[in-house]
Amino acid sequence: MVVTLGYWDIRGLAHAIRLLLEYTETPYQERQYRPGPAPDFDPSDWTNEKEKLGLDFPNLPYLIDGPTKLTQSNAILRYIARKHNMCGETEEEILRVDMLENQIMDLRMSFSQLCYNPDFEKLKPAYLEQLPGKLRELSRFLGSRPWFAGEKCPELQGNLGQFLQRFEALEKISAYMQSGRFMKTPVFWRTAQWCSTKE
Repeated sequence: MVVTLGYWDIRGLAHAIRLLLEYTETPYQERQYRPGPAPDFDPSDWTNEKEKLGLDFPNLPYLIDGPTKLTQSNAILRYIARKHNMCGETEEEILRVDMLENQIMDLRMSFSQLCYNPDFEKLKPAYLEQLPGKLRELSRFLGSRPWFAGEKCPELQGNLGQFLQRFEALEKISAYMQSGRFMKTPVFWRTAQWCSTKE
């Protein structure tokens, strides 16, 4: 059965979901919603449909898998991961997944808040100043384990960089990244100050 992933026509919160669907070879189709033109970016492509899908909490992204209808990006990721036994096998592994999921969400949210802030250029130096410390924390958490991601920066030369290389070299991920389905940009919605247009 083909699942449906609904989201805006950007990477955003659906990027990790797309990667996991590709990695698990889950057949899926996308319903990409497109806002109207600037300056209003009319969201009616989504709002006209959102109450008709039977979602408990109508929101984007959503995943419809037969009778299962989910919103909230982390709930969707966990659902797919559980179906493929990827949530950890021991209590320690499960706890590490839980902690890392929330740490990554905090990092992503702080980056997103920066990118949508009209004072992006003014706030960027302070964000970049604290970023190496956050990446060092992830690096320590990964330690010498082979698996556990990031952007190009000096802190990704060590184990985090090697992790990213291993992840992107996975056969299914590599094939997806080289396919026409892979969305490099835009990362954020049209109103963001950074990476809101298609390259």
